[in-house]
Amino acid sequence: MSRVVIDADVLGRHRTGDETYMRNLLRELPAAAAGSGLRLAAVTRHPELVPDGVEAVKLDGRIQELRMLVTLPRVLRRLEADLVHTQYARPWRCPCPCIVTIHDLSFERDPSTMGARDRAIFRTVVPRAARAAARVLTVSERSKHDLVELYALPDDKVVVTPNGIDPLFTPGTTAAGEGSPYALSVGAVQPRKNQLAALGAARENGLELVVAGPLKDRRLADQLVTAGARLEGYVTDTRLVDLYRGAACLIQASRFEGFGLPAVEAMACGTPVVCVDEPALREIVDDAAVVVPETLLATGVGRALTERASLVRAGLVRAQAFSWAETARRTVAVYLEALRR
Repeated sequence: MSRVVIDADVLGRHRTGDETYMRNLLRELPAAAAGSGLRLAAVTRHPELVPDGVEAVKLDGRIQELRMLVTLPRVLRRLEADLVHTQYARPWRCPCPCIVTIHDLSFERDPSTMGARDRAIFRTVVPRAARAAARVLTVSERSKHDLVELYALPDDKVVVTPNGIDPLFTPGTTAAGEGSPYALSVGAVQPRKNQLAALGAARENGLELVVAGPLKDRRLADQLVTAGARLEGYVTDTRLVDLYRGAACLIQASRFEGFGLPAVEAMACGTPVVCVDEPALREIVDDAAVVVPETLLATGVGRALTERASLVRAGLVRAQAFSWAETARRTVAVYLEALRR
């Protein structure tokens, strides 16, 4: 038996996409790994959130740099790990091969998407992790292209394991626009998500904008509220499903995405999607959404309102292409390949 340790420190920390990825991956990994000879363990400060079939190992650590430098490598040695799976960073003096998931390189492509301190850390930690890892997992062909081009990684070292859809995200009986008609924007309140552009497009079509996501940028949050947006903050998946089902459409105006999970979730809930013409979003939605330049977002929302029925049908079909079970199956295949090296 080979022990695979997954760094699940993001669990319970309201880390939006990174946490969604880890939570769903852990849920599906035991079934995907059945009969493979793998023993799965997850290191986290919230062991109560680790699903059945995965050993929970508690590791507190508020200082991330100290955790990756000292405490996580120590735990890996104690557990006699044969392989470790992390996100973005590789433990210092890692005692076993490492698989690292890198969702996107927004901090490399567009420096404005991250503060100077965080950008400096990411530009130091992430390329080191990518080059030292046994394999790099990423969530889209767009992100794979960036990793190969910017970090000079061999093409076969980077494996695309697209995000999936939680079974909660299904069509429901909530009528679109029930109460005050609204468009929805999902994602942390920060400049990269471009909620001000989404707000302008919604208002031009007589819609309120509801924003679901943690308030990372308080100044931007204040601007949105002053301009008439309704901020829900971080919401549970159950609440998010209700918001998707009740929305006239989802507006995804992000300046940069590695995948664009809200677009897939919205389509699975039967909600039309309007997104900017950004490579990862275009890749994910294919022809099942309204894709327009940012300057034409309002026109795109108008199209979504008038073409709602056809977009709902197309979105439901497209959403079937994304499965966390398939993500886990591809991930286990990479684990086994790395262990055979």
